[in-house]
Amino acid sequence: MNQFTIQQKFFLLLLTIVTLGFGWILLPYSGAVFWGMVLAILFAPLYRRLLAATRQKPTVAALLTLASIVVMVILPLSIITASLVRQAADIYANVSSGQINFGAYFQQVIGVLPDWLVGLLERFELTDLASLEQKLADGAAQVSQFFARHAINVGRNTFDFLVSLTIMLYLLFFLLRDGQALANRIKRAVPLSRMYKQRLFDNFITVIRATVKGNVLVAMAQGTLGGLIFWFLDVQAALLWGVVMAFLSLLPAVGAAIVWAPVAVYFLVTGAIWQGVVLIAFGVLVIGLVDNILRPILVGKDTKMPDYLVLLSTLGGMALFGLNGFVIGPVIAALFIAAWDLFASAEEFHPQ
Repeated sequence: MNQFTIQQKFFLLLLTIVTLGFGWILLPYSGAVFWGMVLAILFAPLYRRLLAATRQKPTVAALLTLASIVVMVILPLSIITASLVRQAADIYANVSSGQINFGAYFQQVIGVLPDWLVGLLERFELTDLASLEQKLADGAAQVSQFFARHAINVGRNTFDFLVSLTIMLYLLFFLLRDGQALANRIKRAVPLSRMYKQRLFDNFITVIRATVKGNVLVAMAQGTLGGLIFWFLDVQAALLWGVVMAFLSLLPAVGAAIVWAPVAVYFLVTGAIWQGVVLIAFGVLVIGLVDNILRPILVGKDTKMPDYLVLLSTLGGMALFGLNGFVIGPVIAALFIAAWDLFASAEEFHPQ
């Protein structure tokens, strides 16, 4: 018995070491692996329909699904990225050359502030407007340069991007074709009862689908609407700011307003009244409505998580894992809730 226990412990130690080693090997392309898994889960229903249409030919169905993903997802993103890189490069060049002067913009705002507001700034010991102007101008310039540099780096690191994209598509093909068999093997390996495993796996799949579909649809809608209203109001680099609003809209409750609200304020204080009023009305009634209506329906309803938990888990996930965190955070939160619900309802953990 003791010998058997020692063998069990050694095997578990070996299993842990090789699993960590395998994860370490995959770490350089963890993003490609992660999004390959996410896309496989999202497009599994399409694969199953194509599998039935091709009379149970998994390779053909997987190839057709992969081609659909390339046409519907990869190509549009590539076109948008190419345009984004061009606009970001133009903005960065204008900021560097001084053609875009945030200090001058801030001075315009300060010059039209009413006396009571200037007095309020003095009450909060913000009387050194020149110093505040410089700090805000430097901060705005750094933010613009940050987005511009990262967009430009996408073009500079084309080779790394293509390698990661190839790995993701290659892995995605096999996950589509063999994903169900792999999922069944993982389920068998998890040392839990069938009921527990089924509920945890169902929660995992549901949260990934709801989070990605919901957040991506909300981001696309808000980014598109924001870019269109900026283009209509003749704001420079409307596509760039639309993409920025799309990314920021991944943060529930705040999101795109971080971009359009300061622009609306600038319009109002510099005399462009109708532009400011139109932008505020459109931002609140259209862009904001998309977030307030679609996000709870697409994300909170399917995940069965309250809005505040979706917000906190999204922010925490993105702080720890970057862009991938907008999926990882809510998934961990949903599994946390599911695991504790199972624990609270399981009689074997609460003997009478």
